[in-house]
Amino acid sequence: MIGLSMKHLRYFDALARIGHFGRAAESCSISQPALSVQIRELEDLIGAPLVERGGRQIRLTGLGEEFAGRTRAILRAVDELEDLGRAAHGPLAGRLRLGVIPTVAPYLLPDVIKALTRLYPGLDPRPREAITQRLIEDLAEARLDVAIVALPISEPALEEIPLFNEEFVLVRPLEDAGKPVPASERLHEMRLLLLEEGHCFRDQALSVCNITAAATRDLMEGSSLSTLVQMVGAGIGVTLIPQMAVDTEIRSSAVCVSRLAEPRPTRTIGMVWRKTNPLAAQFAQVAEIVRQAGLGKRGEALPPA
Repeated sequence: MIGLSMKHLRYFDALARIGHFGRAAESCSISQPALSVQIRELEDLIGAPLVERGGRQIRLTGLGEEFAGRTRAILRAVDELEDLGRAAHGPLAGRLRLGVIPTVAPYLLPDVIKALTRLYPGLDPRPREAITQRLIEDLAEARLDVAIVALPISEPALEEIPLFNEEFVLVRPLEDAGKPVPASERLHEMRLLLLEEGHCFRDQALSVCNITAAATRDLMEGSSLSTLVQMVGAGIGVTLIPQMAVDTEIRSSAVCVSRLAEPRPTRTIGMVWRKTNPLAAQFAQVAEIVRQAGLGKRGEALPPA
């Protein structure tokens, strides 16, 4: 008789979170038939169905919902036991699941990964890019170890370490290079391009421009900072980007970049992790590496406001 195993629990947790056999199997690096077999085995061991099958998406049964909650608690406890052993072992080593928001990842992550692998040869960084809400959910469920996000997060269960501040800069079409820089509160009078809903940088940009969420219906949106800058280069409008993105995003676009007037809008980038994680001391060392990488990205030369 096959006994209940951690493998069963991890596979079921993936299916419960994702709600689709194919995508859950992909996330677990196994085939869909193999995942189906594991879930069937688990149901046989439990003696009751956990999943309602049919259609492209799956639903959990009532028992499945309760079982999923208990499963996540078990997996979180097991991961923290493993972390406790790693903390006692010495320097940071093994898997490090690092979440990063999309407006930071392309610009900061390469330098962070290089520094981590140089300083910690035994470390296996596993970065994941996602919006803030998803990263916080994954941290809470122990699917991530740490995350680089814009602060504040204000989650009681998470430790927040502010690392550095960076300005928002204005990107306009190249022909606007000689024109005066508009005040932040006047940007809403222009055709402002924003990231899609769900990105924290969108909310920050709206705050800078004193635009309410209800007034965004006629604003144009893009899926990434790269898309926004390319749209500006095509003469569609103007946008705001974080300073660390300047070198990467403007190199091949017909745009100009200007600093806004004082008080210049900024955001705080920091790192967060669960307060219960025993690797807090090691994570503080990782945070310092992220800080140094971030400070190095704030030195791009920009014209004065």
